[in-house]
Parts: sequence; structure tokens; C-alpha cells
Amino acid sequence: MKLKPIEQQVVAVVGASSGIGRETALRFAKRRAKLVVSARSKVGLDSLVEEISQFGGEAIAVVADVSVFDQMQALANKAVEYYGRLDTWVHAAATAIIAPFEQVTADEFQRVIDVNLMGQVHGAMVALPHLRQVGQGALIHVSSVEARRSLPLQSAYAASKHGIEGFLDSLRVELQHEGVPISVTNIMPSVINTPFYNKARTKLGVQPTGVPPYYQPSLVADAILHAAEHPTRDMIVGDVGRALDLMQKLSPELTDALLSLVAVKGQHTNTVKLESDPNNLFEPIEGYDSSTGDFGHETIPSFLDWLDFYPAAKWGTVAGLGALALLATHVLNGSATRQ
Repeated sequence: MKLKPIEQQVVAVVGASSGIGRETALRFAKRRAKLVVSARSKVGLDSLVEEISQFGGEAIAVVADVSVFDQMQALANKAVEYYGRLDTWVHAAATAIIAPFEQVTADEFQRVIDVNLMGQVHGAMVALPHLRQVGQGALIHVSSVEARRSLPLQSAYAASKHGIEGFLDSLRVELQHEGVPISVTNIMPSVINTPFYNKARTKLGVQPTGVPPYYQPSLVADAILHAAEHPTRDMIVGDVGRALDLMQKLSPELTDALLSLVAVKGQHTNTVKLESDPNNLFEPIEGYDSSTGDFGHETIPSFLDWLDFYPAAKWGTVAGLGALALLATHVLNGSATRQ
């Protein structure tokens, strides 16, 4: 499967007013892709289009709520109407309620599912017909490392992210079976320094935080732009997320115990925030139209993401480690025999 160079692509970025979506849209625009950016916040989108125009990029904005199928349909149609086609669909919109499960209402839980899971489903439903018409393309869905391992206080969010992985795994195989050259990618960020935690509804009584350390949204944008040109199944962004995924595979019980020690207290700050304070669960809120959040002082670099950019090196490293393990076993067995 071959994908177009970014500078030849028409790209829709959903959830583009802030955070990962905004950073990704800016990066696509700097690479000269033609953009359709979408979110619920008109103010956020207007500022994004203005920023893109300042460095000579090309973008139009469509205000839409991902939970409303007709609005997603209108977004996809607008992209094709304006630019003539659609090559890549990037879906990054998300919301959250951060609270113990027994304090979450049915409406709050349902809203997270409607935005985070059904929004992704709606995006794929409206984008696929246009990608099929072009004859190739990329569906890039931003979920979370919580697609692999849930965190406490985020039951609805984690459920939605698990659902995304299940949905994409099914869709990917269907397209492969048909021989349709459309790449389906699941991008799973670790804890990222975006305004997400400023905008989420919380019942903790304080401003929530991700469990440090954080990574900058530019790392996730790197992964998304890579997937737009190189068919990629899935990518975890951030070494801590990779470690958590590995721990979950090796010992879910040990991971449970570790998270019970650090992940509840670790999501609390000392800043008071009430349930009634502005949040974006049901309506957009203004004032957070930036790529990065408040936790830049807690960000660290990630060293292993490059392995997904260079698969040959990745599998060469795995093979090398396997060979070293076999050699070590052989040496130890030989030593034991001589004794």
C-alpha cells in the first residue's frame, strides 16, 4: 500500500481547536497539505486558521460536534466540495469525566462514549466512502494508551478507548480482506501536555492531572504525520505508555497493584476545581485554544518512538535481543554442565 506525500494530500483534522489536534493541523499545514479543521469551538478554529494563514498554509474550518452524525457527514462533504477529494482523516476529538465510577452519572458516562467512541465511528463512516473514491488513503484515529490499560477515575474514558481499538481492529481486517488500499492506524498517546485536563469535568474537588511524566503533543503529531505517509497499524507514543502496555501483558495483577498505589493520588493537584466549574463535557469552553497545557515542566523525552518510524531497525533490535538471550542461555547451560 502506498500513500501520497503529505504536500499532495487533502487532510481533515477533527478535534483541531486545541491539544494534539491543533498541533497536528499546524504540522500538516507547514508541510503544505490542504486542510479542513473541525471542532466544536468556532473561536478555537478561527484562531487556528489565522495561525496557519500567517505562515502561508491553506485551511478551512467547519464547526461540528463529532457525536452528531449529520454534522460529521457535512464536514466530510465540505472537504470534498472545497478541495475535490479527501486523502487522510485524522480523528483526535475527545472529552472526559474524571471521577470515581460511583459518582459518574449515566448521562455523563454516555456523553463520553458518544464523543470518544461514537464520534470516531461517525468519522470513519463519513470518510471511508470518499477515501474509496480516491482509491487510497489513511484513517488515523487517536485513542490512548488506555486502549490497552485502563486507569482508575477514568472509567468512561477508558471504556471508550478500549472500544476504539476493538472497532479499528475489526475495520482494518475487513478492508484487508477486500483488498482496499486504505490504511487504518490507532495512535495511542501516553500522558500528553495538552489542555485536556483543564477542560475535563471532574468530581475530585481539585484540578485533575495526568499521572506524570508528560510528553509534548509534538511527539504525537510526529506519529500522525508518519502514519499519513507510511501505512502503520498502531503506535504507542511515549516510553511510559510502552512500559505500561508491557506490564499489562506480563502481569495485569501487578499492574493493578501498582496503579492502586500511584494512579489515584497521582491524578490530584492542589488547585481547587468544582464540578460546576467550566468544562467541555457537553459544551465547548473558551480560553484553552493552544497545543500545550500547563505541565511543560513535567515533560520528558521519549526514546523508543523512532522504532515505529523505522520498522527494519525495530525488528533488527528485537532479533538482536533475542539472539543475545539465546547466547546467554547457551553460555549459562554450558557453564552448568561443566560444573
